[in-house]
Amino acid sequence: MRTAAEVAALSGAPADELRRRAGRPPVLRLCWPLSSDDPPPDGYQTEVRLPVHAGTDPDELLATAESSAADLLLALPWLAEITVVAAAGGAVAHRRTDHPDGTVTLEPGPARWLLVRRTGGGLRRNGGHPGAGGPGPAGGRAVEDRSEWAVCWAVPLDAAGRPRPLDEDVLHAPTPSDERLALPARLLASLPMQPSRRRIRTGPDTDAVLLEAAAAYRELVLALPPADRIALAPRPGFPRSELDATLRAAITSALADTAWLPTVAGKDVRPRDGVVLELPVPAAPELTAPLADVVPGLLADSVTGAPRAVLAELGVTSLSLAGLADRLSEVRRPAKWWHQLYDALATAVDGLPTAREELAALPVPLVDGRTVTGPRTAVALPGMASSADSGLISALTELRLPGLRIVHPDAAHPLLYRLGTAEAGPAELLDHPSVAEAVDRSVADTEDGLDTAALAQLVLGLLGEMGETGPETLAARPWLAGLALPDIDGEPCRADELMLPDAVLAPLLVADAPIGVLAAELAKAYPRQVLTSVGVLDSFALVVDEQPTEPDHELADEELWWDATEEPPAQLVAVRDLDLVDDLSWPAALAVLAGDPVYRPALRAPGGYTTWWLARRARLAGRPPRHWRLPSATGLAGLYDELPVEVRAAAGVMADELLAVMGVRADPVVRDAADAADLLTRLGDPSRAPDVALTWAAYAELADAVLEGRIDPDELDPPERVRAMDGSVLDAGRAVLLDRPWLAPALPEAETVSGRLDAEGIDALAELLDLPLASELVAGQVVSGAGRECRWAALPEVVAACAAIGVPVPEGTLWLHQRLTVELTRPEARRFDVPVWQQDRCWHATDPVRALLAALTD
Repeated sequence: MRTAAEVAALSGAPADELRRRAGRPPVLRLCWPLSSDDPPPDGYQTEVRLPVHAGTDPDELLATAESSAADLLLALPWLAEITVVAAAGGAVAHRRTDHPDGTVTLEPGPARWLLVRRTGGGLRRNGGHPGAGGPGPAGGRAVEDRSEWAVCWAVPLDAAGRPRPLDEDVLHAPTPSDERLALPARLLASLPMQPSRRRIRTGPDTDAVLLEAAAAYRELVLALPPADRIALAPRPGFPRSELDATLRAAITSALADTAWLPTVAGKDVRPRDGVVLELPVPAAPELTAPLADVVPGLLADSVTGAPRAVLAELGVTSLSLAGLADRLSEVRRPAKWWHQLYDALATAVDGLPTAREELAALPVPLVDGRTVTGPRTAVALPGMASSADSGLISALTELRLPGLRIVHPDAAHPLLYRLGTAEAGPAELLDHPSVAEAVDRSVADTEDGLDTAALAQLVLGLLGEMGETGPETLAARPWLAGLALPDIDGEPCRADELMLPDAVLAPLLVADAPIGVLAAELAKAYPRQVLTSVGVLDSFALVVDEQPTEPDHELADEELWWDATEEPPAQLVAVRDLDLVDDLSWPAALAVLAGDPVYRPALRAPGGYTTWWLARRARLAGRPPRHWRLPSATGLAGLYDELPVEVRAAAGVMADELLAVMGVRADPVVRDAADAADLLTRLGDPSRAPDVALTWAAYAELADAVLEGRIDPDELDPPERVRAMDGSVLDAGRAVLLDRPWLAPALPEAETVSGRLDAEGIDALAELLDLPLASELVAGQVVSGAGRECRWAALPEVVAACAAIGVPVPEGTLWLHQRLTVELTRPEARRFDVPVWQQDRCWHATDPVRALLAALTD
């Protein structure tokens, strides 16, 4: 071996190193001229011949050479081709083709690599760095160690030119070593190696080259398109070797201060300035694009698909949903922008159980132009038109009612409902407390110079959207009646103080009725039913209070009615404004009341206000209702006039029922002192001609009214004239009240008044009429003999009569006479025949049945 011999002849360190190597000098270092009879192959000037040691398999050696050819072509830029000739004579040529974009193609095969190289010199054992000067002392170093260094990073590319990161590899120096690496690219570097060339030697020179390798790696990353760079980010994990740990730390440090991560805004940022959304799935462009100018440093979608551990290792900030909501709090964008954001967010958080809590502070744009925090504080109206010209939206925008947060229809999205936004319809919006408060103060606001047109537009518009409106709406929301609306003169009024220009009620009222007329333009703009739902009158207003506590409903004479009831009403259903009806318009007013079923609860309420007021204040043909009788009440004809036909006809299908509850007579019932006074007047009116039965019934009813407490005799003046039993009228001073029917023959019928025969009834009539009793005035004796004494039970006609009328046969006896003559001593002395007489508690009679009737009433 010529090289070994020549080295051995040298003195000093070379000879010592040769001895240390056991006489085996390094190869590829010394070249010797060849003889002319053994030149290099054609086309070559130099040939390196390596002897094969005994025991080495040449085929295996060639296979190893062929497998290392690609690495050598990558590592050695001056090496363009390697041809391996097998023992059998076959040759394989390995070539490298360099391209302008920094990539190389290796043949055979389609392998394509992106390379970044760095070279330098001046390695020093004293801790210097590349380029710091010449080589240091060579003591302890292999003789092939040089001061020059070279670093090459290579990453394979796919057919589209995108990187195919490596998972596991080893350091190539330039041939594979035993130093395991877990970096996405292959490192080919001239690092100081141990003599076995399997492990690196640690030290300052190695550290210096590794720093240069880290810088070259940064250049490799920047050489890639921005969308592909994240593929070369070192993956966290347990280092494969000490070299792997050192190199990874150096690369991470180099990348930390470099702007290399692309953002959605198109600008590269340093990892620590980058932000990625913390989502269960990578954010889609639909989400990141609108956030480009909202979240500075928001990384592009190509980056967000990387494993979170990789991004965290780089120092990228992870922005939670709560953090995103916080950053959005100051953002002001059109409603449609928010809808697009919600749409993208909904996909991103689908299936995320914590989304509701994390996005609790997500901003929401409102119809009034504000943007508020928190979907739970807002309500959405799914049916509201999305047009910016919508009247409701315009009204809400102008009003800005406190506490009323309506999601702008262009921003409404199912995500908001998922996050707690309530879905409301027109009714729910109308019932919001802020609307009621605004309505309640609307008249005062208008009087103070504020414009409440938007409020009217909102309330009437919502009622129109509700569809079902009418008296029920006002009954459920009585506060609507306070809505300020303009009258025909433009003056603000409560809605319930106005009527429609063509209201049914208009021709029925007195000329000075305090009810204004709604402005014509407003009446044309909204349906009648909508306007009446806020209390604008078309017909009579209905007042409903399910739990009245006092007479505070602004009804005419309400306090008098309240005091007249035995106990406060449990419910109030009443017709309002009856006191404003013109006296001549009552037939038409009755037609309105009877023709609309909505008034029937008020007309049929027992003891209700409406019927109470109609009975006392209404006028039928110029007179109170109690002045008249129903046509069907023919039995009252002698005392009461029949209601004019035209008035009854106006009441329609409810005629008799309505007229009866108003007080038109169906019977001679006395309800109060006014009824009693009227009846007494009629009984004393000579122009009237009641028959005996009606007269008796009338006086009997008066007695019942006294006994039942409906009237108090002390509150009535005794009548000046009374009706006698024969139907004639006489001065009360000449009349007597019949209290014993058997005394009737002793008195003139033209001076006798009767109506009750029981003691209580007689006393009540006597007090009311202020008349003496017949028993107090008449006295007389039987002068026709003793007669024949008989037991009551012995008389067949008496027994039969008792059985017929259902009473027991009296005990004791009576005296029967063929002729019964009585001699009166007062009121005047005279003698006359009678059918029955009582004397000394004994009954005398010519007719035992008449005696029985007298005894039963005594």
